[in-house]
Amino acid sequence: MISCAIASPLALYFLTYWLNKYEYHILLGPGVFIASGIAAIIITLFTISFQAIKAALANPVKSLRSE
Repeated sequence: MISCAIASPLALYFLTYWLNKYEYHILLGPGVFIASGIAAIIITLFTISFQAIKAALANPVKSLRSE
């Protein structure tokens, strides 16, 4: 969340500057960055939850035998 808070204003500034060079351009609003930040957090939570459940359900005896 910290990286999104730091990167979003910088990206908005530089993308707006870059897009203004074109004759036909779009306007970027903060909604784009909010949506991408929420998507990144959801993907992160899903990945961490999947790995945590996988580790919790694993049999520790099998892990110790292979070491």
